[in-house]
Amino acid sequence: MHRLWVLVAIQATVAAASLVVEIVAGRMLAPYVGMSLYTWTSVIAVVLAGFSAGHWVGGRLAEWPADRALRANGWAMVLAALTTAGAVFLLRGVAGPVITALQDPVAAIVALTMLVFFLPSFFAGIPAPILSQIAVTRHPEHSGRALGAMFAAGAWGAIIGTLAAGFLFISWLGSVGTLTVVTVVYIAVALYSFAAARATRRWVVEGALVSLIPLVLAGAALYRPDPCTRESDYFCIRVVDISPSPAEPVRLMVLDHLVHGISDGLDPTAMLTPHGMMQDGLSRMRMAGRDHWDGFIIGGGTYTVPRAWVEMGEPVAVTVAEVDPVVTEVAAESFWFDPDSVRVIHTDARIVLAREDTTYDLILGDAFTDIAAPPHLITREFFELAASRLNPDGSFLMTIIDHIDRLDVLASLTVTAREVFDVVEIWADPSHDMSQSRRVFLMVAGDTRSPVSQIRHDGPEPRQAVRVSAASLQAIIDERRAIVLTDDYAPIDRLLGTGG
Repeated sequence: MHRLWVLVAIQATVAAASLVVEIVAGRMLAPYVGMSLYTWTSVIAVVLAGFSAGHWVGGRLAEWPADRALRANGWAMVLAALTTAGAVFLLRGVAGPVITALQDPVAAIVALTMLVFFLPSFFAGIPAPILSQIAVTRHPEHSGRALGAMFAAGAWGAIIGTLAAGFLFISWLGSVGTLTVVTVVYIAVALYSFAAARATRRWVVEGALVSLIPLVLAGAALYRPDPCTRESDYFCIRVVDISPSPAEPVRLMVLDHLVHGISDGLDPTAMLTPHGMMQDGLSRMRMAGRDHWDGFIIGGGTYTVPRAWVEMGEPVAVTVAEVDPVVTEVAAESFWFDPDSVRVIHTDARIVLAREDTTYDLILGDAFTDIAAPPHLITREFFELAASRLNPDGSFLMTIIDHIDRLDVLASLTVTAREVFDVVEIWADPSHDMSQSRRVFLMVAGDTRSPVSQIRHDGPEPRQAVRVSAASLQAIIDERRAIVLTDDYAPIDRLLGTGG
């Protein structure tokens, strides 16, 4: 193992495996706390903290004689494998209590990340200084080159691990399967370290026996119930059956941790969520009286709204931009959606609108989650693009989620839309449960005001939506430091991520 190329290969392997864990960490946290700027900030910070602490300890161990340091390296890799394999069980065990105890979503994200992913990163950080020290002392005539090669190996390993996790492992193996591969890699490095250290047979046997623990844990994790019905390149997708009876099928789709839609198997026109009701009702209200209209929907989800329009015989040709093809597959398999009934494009909505010259009578955006929203779909530049793709007297609608006690997002999006559209209305469901800290609104923008100030939506759960008065909306804006969101500056995560 003391050959330089072997040390370089081991260093690159450990670095690659540790970066795979970092990428998987974000995906594993998503079903519990969502995927946002806060999630990735927390993951990166915790992993770097773990590496830093591991490097410091590894530096102390590197001062030992080479064989003894290599044995320590082997045990560090065993512990890295153990904590990596146990991450699945630990996360599922502590997520509920942590989220319950810490009401602030950002605090919950940081706490969960620290509890689950600090130790795997810490132990994975120990080998670098040990291997580098051995490389330098074993090749004193080329110590600078040896040290540079070890640093380069760490960087190249990190790059390879990142690419492998994002484009290969998670797509083909899922999060748990990927961690199982990393566990096996760590154990292989541990056993090789023991052998290279010229350890006694007792050390090698003990190391091999202890290594069975993380291997068993990793194998057991593969057989635990997966929280995801399907794990795509973008989401952990769950299908939850909430049917009141087998004869009345109702299912909801959860993307990461957020309910994204509910569909009724018997009644395609049923809108079982306030945002679905407003999207459907306000769209049809704005398009009322037209012999034909073209609609563009940002985000598919359960495809409940286009499914309802087809069932009701609306004279509409619908295009849906859904970035994740697996979401569409699940909607077809479990939510009674016919993919042939609408035109589906599996590309980011902004790319579709920028690339195609097609114009629409209505564009409907549904990209918000509770603590995040795609920044590129809420800026003045995007609104300008959307407006350029509207036919005369066309309408732009967008779901907005905000903290009811703050409304900073609502205010900022309103002033941003006013930069582009002559008329900007905000609609809300007056039956909102006041115990809920977040509230769903729907923005309606265009050249003309809506002809009514409220609509009623009949169905299994009759609902209504009312337009916020101009005076009330202006008061909300005046009382807050509303900002115009641009491609250069759109701090939506900050506006959404804390408060209430």
